[in-house]
Amino acid sequence: MSERGKRIADSKVTISQVMLPTDANPQGNVHGGIIMKLVDEAGAIVAVRHSRRNVVTVAVDSMTFFSPIYVGNLVTLTASLSYVGRTSMEVEVLVEAEDPLTGQKTHTNSAYLVYVALDENGQPCEVPPLVAETDEERERLAKGAERQAQRLATKGEPV
Repeated sequence: MSERGKRIADSKVTISQVMLPTDANPQGNVHGGIIMKLVDEAGAIVAVRHSRRNVVTVAVDSMTFFSPIYVGNLVTLTASLSYVGRTSMEVEVLVEAEDPLTGQKTHTNSAYLVYVALDENGQPCEVPPLVAETDEERERLAKGAERQAQRLATKGEPV
């Protein structure tokens, strides 16, 4: 790790997967739980790449599905860091479904997930700082810090 930390681009990940009949209900709609699992996996990969540690999911912000995903769609998840604390990392995951026959793409949902890095004893450990290189990235990190402050302020309270 460099003294100045790591860039958002250093851990960003894109995963694509075709949705199969085993992923769906009898009407051909992909189960939300399948997408939630993929979102968590993409987010965890980003957190591991940044921290170079095992991580655990500690929070998933609201996940709203804007449109259905169907059998045969190519689902693409793009995940990148949006905040880094001392031991925690917030990852934004964007989900897009594409009809591979028409090329039509639809943003189906997004979510913010928080992971904590663990040391060899399974205890939270420090992670590298996150370096913002552009004004857009600085704004992204500031918004992530606001979300984290809100999470901590409401910790333990039903939201």
